[in-house]
Amino acid sequence: MTKSRHIYWLLLPGLLFLTVFMLVPIILTIGSTFVQEGRPTLDGYLHFFKDAYFNKILLTTLKVSLLTTLICIVLGYPVAFYISRLGKRPKAILLALSIFPLLTSPVVRSFSWMIILGRNGLVNQFLTGIGIVDKPLEILYTPSAMIIGMVHLFLPLIIITLVGVMENVDYELIRAAESLGASRFTALRKILFPLTIPGLIIGSVLVFVGSLTAYTTPALLGGKERVISTFLYQNAMTLNDWYLASVIATIMIVITLIIVALMNKAAVKLNPKG
Repeated sequence: MTKSRHIYWLLLPGLLFLTVFMLVPIILTIGSTFVQEGRPTLDGYLHFFKDAYFNKILLTTLKVSLLTTLICIVLGYPVAFYISRLGKRPKAILLALSIFPLLTSPVVRSFSWMIILGRNGLVNQFLTGIGIVDKPLEILYTPSAMIIGMVHLFLPLIIITLVGVMENVDYELIRAAESLGASRFTALRKILFPLTIPGLIIGSVLVFVGSLTAYTTPALLGGKERVISTFLYQNAMTLNDWYLASVIATIMIVITLIIVALMNKAAVKLNPKG
C-alpha cells in the first residue's frame, strides 16, 4: 500500500504541470466564450454557425482533414505491412526514411511543395511536356495542395503506429488460414485487419487531429483558401478579435473529442474482443 502511494506521489508533478499549463487555459478559453460584456451568451456560436463563410471554412477543414486521413490509411497500411515483415536492419533503415519528413521544418517542406505544385513547377512542366494538359493546372493554393502537403507530413505517424502493432501479430495465423483454403487477401482482411484496428484507430486520430490543427502547411499551400486554424490565427493576431478566436478554438476542441469518440466506437464495433 505504501509503495503504491509513493507511485502516485511521483505522478503529482506531471499532473500539476498539465493542470496549470493545459487544463486551466482550456477551461478558461471555453468559459470565456459563454460570457460577453459580463453576461451569459451563446451569440458567438450562433453567429459562427449562421454565417455561410464561416461554415464554408469549417466544411473545408473537415474535408481536408478526412481526406488526408483516408489517403494516409490507404498509403500507410501496405507500407507498414511490408516494413513489419522485414529483418531488423532493413526495418530500421525504412523506418528512419519514413520518419524523415517529421524531421524537416514545415516551412522548408511547404516551400518545396510550392516549387513542385506551382504553375511553372515540376508537376505542370511534366504534364504539359508529355501533352496530358494544354495549360498548367491550378494545383497550388487549393485544398488539394493542402492535402498533398499534409499527407507528406502525417503519413509517417500512421506508418509508425501500424508497424508497432503489426510486429506483434502472429503471422502463423495468416498461414493457417491460407492452408485452410482462404486466399491471401481474405486472410489479411479477416485476420490481420481486425488485429491491427487499435493501431489504425490511434494513427487515424493522430493524423486527423494533426490535419485539423495544422497551421503552417495550410497557410503556405492554401493561400487565400482558409481552414479553421488559419482563420483562428487571422481573428486573433490580425483582427484582434479574441472572443471569436476563442469560439473557433472551442469548436476545434469539440470536433476533436467527437472524432475520437466516434473512432473508439468504430474500433469496438470492428473488433469487439479488443
